[in-house]
Amino acid sequence: MNQVPDDPTVIAVAAGDQERVYHGLGVSPGIAIGVAHRHDAAHVAVPEYRILREKVDSERRRFTEAVTAAQGQIAKLQHKAQDMPASAGEELGYLLEAYQQMLNGSRLVRGVEHRISEDRINAEAAVQREIDQIVQGFAAMDDAYLAARIEDIREVGRRLVRNLTKTPYRPFSMLPKNAVILAEELSPADTALLDPANVAGFATVLGGAASHTAIMARSLGLPAVIGMAGILVGAKAGIPIVLDGAEGKVILNPRPDTLVAYRKRRAEFLRQRRQLQRLRKVPAITLDGAEISLQANIELPVEITSVLTSGATGVGLLRSEFIYMNRDDLPDEDEQYSVFADLVQRLDGHTLTIRTLDAGGEKAIPALRVAEGLNPALGLRAIRLSLKRPEILETQLAAILRAGVHGPVRILLPMVSTVDELLAVRAILDGVVRRLKRRHLPFATPLPPIGTMIEVPGAALAADSLAWHSDFFAIGTNDLTQYTLAIDRADESVAHLYNPLHPAVLRLVQFAAEAALRARIPVSVCGEVAGDPRFTALLLGLGIRDLSMAVASIPVVKRRIRSLDLVAATRRARVIMDQSDSARIGQLLDDFNQDAD
Repeated sequence: MNQVPDDPTVIAVAAGDQERVYHGLGVSPGIAIGVAHRHDAAHVAVPEYRILREKVDSERRRFTEAVTAAQGQIAKLQHKAQDMPASAGEELGYLLEAYQQMLNGSRLVRGVEHRISEDRINAEAAVQREIDQIVQGFAAMDDAYLAARIEDIREVGRRLVRNLTKTPYRPFSMLPKNAVILAEELSPADTALLDPANVAGFATVLGGAASHTAIMARSLGLPAVIGMAGILVGAKAGIPIVLDGAEGKVILNPRPDTLVAYRKRRAEFLRQRRQLQRLRKVPAITLDGAEISLQANIELPVEITSVLTSGATGVGLLRSEFIYMNRDDLPDEDEQYSVFADLVQRLDGHTLTIRTLDAGGEKAIPALRVAEGLNPALGLRAIRLSLKRPEILETQLAAILRAGVHGPVRILLPMVSTVDELLAVRAILDGVVRRLKRRHLPFATPLPPIGTMIEVPGAALAADSLAWHSDFFAIGTNDLTQYTLAIDRADESVAHLYNPLHPAVLRLVQFAAEAALRARIPVSVCGEVAGDPRFTALLLGLGIRDLSMAVASIPVVKRRIRSLDLVAATRRARVIMDQSDSARIGQLLDDFNQDAD
């Protein structure tokens, strides 16, 4: 085994070993240089057999003991989470609490007990069957968030089976310095056991960019790559390894010249990270003095900690769907108020923009019990669903108004396409205000601004009329591009055609932005292009002064803004908007960016 000294950039390559390069999806940026450590999780064989009727009670007791043991194990992990870095510990805390709920009289527990009693099978087999059925139901929903939760369900099942079969769990121990973990998959609980003092990064065959494991990796600052098909074939423990979490690349037995190149890249990455960290308290101002607002898009409350440390001026988009996920009932007003109020208070005066429930289509929420149409993306979803089920919208609006007592909030309506929808929401809001007054509950005064998401072509083309009934616009370029070009980004056969630089998409963005400016209301961009520095000059040149993005993108975009001359960017945007070819548009934009570097 090749040992690595304290300096992670010093590695000896065994004579005769050939360099091998693997490609996957980078989910946590950074460069790791160290030695490979294979993590072969214990795959417990699940026995299945019939039990006698008189043995049912004892089998159910055996299952109860396994559940109790799992609860104790997770409680120990919850205690460990308290000693982790704030964002990572909080993320793990939410997850472990979900694990505890799955073990406490949930559908899983009830289902296993029912199978033991009615099917008269052993507890291990009952657990496996119930997990398989739950996972099958989640997978059929075709939702990225729920798909990422499938692994959480399986992890609870594996823990129960290990306890039932008395199979000891093999945690990470005796790791060499600067170990790079190679595994088929890592659960978030596995990730919590990684010590950044010893572990330089990890790569897995399975996993998703939206999974808790990926979130944990980013929170811990560990470079990570997923989707590494074939990485475990012939990957011996202790061999030299380089992992690039930005490009999604793993190199086994790197050549000396490869090592030299990645040492330089690692040093440059660390230098840039230090520079970006110094930008946290620096305003986002162009070279000619135009100040740009950079806000954060968040999906989970745990992300609020990183918002506060990133230099964001507020939350430009809180996706409220997380409150409705993974449950059999709908959250009531008090529960939603508690969540929103906590976030508002933690933002300490910065604005929280809450998007109302954007459910339906690919974001199926079982508790809503909405029948899926032939084309869910074009069916009963988002604001259409909220107006069809006004009691859901009323509950959410009441919670937002009450949370507004604790600090500034805004209400953002998804997938609006007509003025009538806006007027209907305002009428419902008036009714909510009257009911809050009758209940003598405090609420925000003046009422929070109501904004319209411009994410369907019809809304962009009707932006002038929508602007007169909106307090602000938020342009969602992800859906706007998808609907304009009739392209499903999740469909691999057409995903390469998804192009936000298509002239039709850009003209819709320009039309919406100019309509907002004419109506003198704020307008932001909150799609993926907002967080990509390649597009920053173009968006600013089109008149956008507010950008909302993933927290990790804020310092990179801020750096780009501070290198821009707004007058020059505006001139280039005008030239670009005269073009009819996407390739030419991309070339003009890239040339401008290159000249500015």
